[in-house]
Amino acid sequence: KKKCPYCDFNSHVSDEIDHEAWTNSYLKELDFIKQKTQGRRVSSIFFGGGTPSLMKPVTVEKIINHIQKNWSIANNIEITLEANPTSIEAEKFQAFRAAGINRVSIGVQSLRDEDLKFLGREHNAKEAIKAVKLANKVFDRVSFDLMYARPEQTGDAWEKELKEALEYATGHLSLYQLTIEQGTPFYSQHARGDFRIPESDQAGDFYEITQDILGAAKMPAYEISNHAIEGQESVHNLAYWQYADYIGVGPGAHGRLTIDEQKYATRTHRAPEIWLNKVSKNNHGYHDFEKINKDQSFTEMMMMGLRLKEGIPYTRIEKLMGKNWQEVLRMDKISSLENEGYLIQTKTHLKPTQEGMQRLNSLLSFLLV
Repeated sequence: KKKCPYCDFNSHVSDEIDHEAWTNSYLKELDFIKQKTQGRRVSSIFFGGGTPSLMKPVTVEKIINHIQKNWSIANNIEITLEANPTSIEAEKFQAFRAAGINRVSIGVQSLRDEDLKFLGREHNAKEAIKAVKLANKVFDRVSFDLMYARPEQTGDAWEKELKEALEYATGHLSLYQLTIEQGTPFYSQHARGDFRIPESDQAGDFYEITQDILGAAKMPAYEISNHAIEGQESVHNLAYWQYADYIGVGPGAHGRLTIDEQKYATRTHRAPEIWLNKVSKNNHGYHDFEKINKDQSFTEMMMMGLRLKEGIPYTRIEKLMGKNWQEVLRMDKISSLENEGYLIQTKTHLKPTQEGMQRLNSLLSFLLV
């Protein structure tokens, strides 16, 4: 319905949507990608943003049914829908549950009306809380997002907001630092000096406050920005971070697929109209699949895996590279990072510390060069 000024994702505003045409296009692309993944099992389905809760529930139901027809399905499959907390969308929760959704992720972003207005959100704090409460009644599993390091925000204010959020969180929270992305309205506004966000040291303080409060609430970080009570971690997002295969369907969707022991990067045409036209002509909107060599796969695996508190098992590195993990990584660099308190070597895993997770970009640039 509206493009948020901080968002650089592939989301578009449109006055009219041909729901039937979109549904048919999704099903065609699923049929195409089925041919490349025969015999595989689906452990999770994720309807991601823009705002998929603007879809008709019947569209969601048809897609889920088609996936179940094309692949074998895990008994405990996780099926997530991203939703916004406006009243119109929240009223559809029961219909989405009937369609097969068993987990929702709600884009709350803030519990403060003035900050929601700044972030370009269409809901207020009261609507957000109401939507989360309703979701908790309808769905087995609920997550919602909040942003920190917002303009003029203080550590004390963030601590108070987090404690308020915990009154409504039942199992999972995603807590992100506001970042200024090139190509967004916020980028030019920030460059002009229209607003300021906390400097990196203060943003680090927000991160540490987050870890302390959520840890005390028995909802520790299992990934840099994601917190869950034990057993409520996102199955779908873990697949990304553990470098498993996943299918991307729809405009601008990315995927990673192993076919005949070769890893491929997949992506579809980004512009919705072009994607629809490509599917109409070719039964899919994919660009040519791109081979990923071992070194590229290793870099991706490390970048994703070290986001996780559990880290990366040595066996995953050795399976990919065909040699002992200590021959793959620079052990002098591992030792240096371990001595500085950023990495831990266990008997089975290479793990980041909390300090390492907070400084992951710098850690990776040192480790992988």
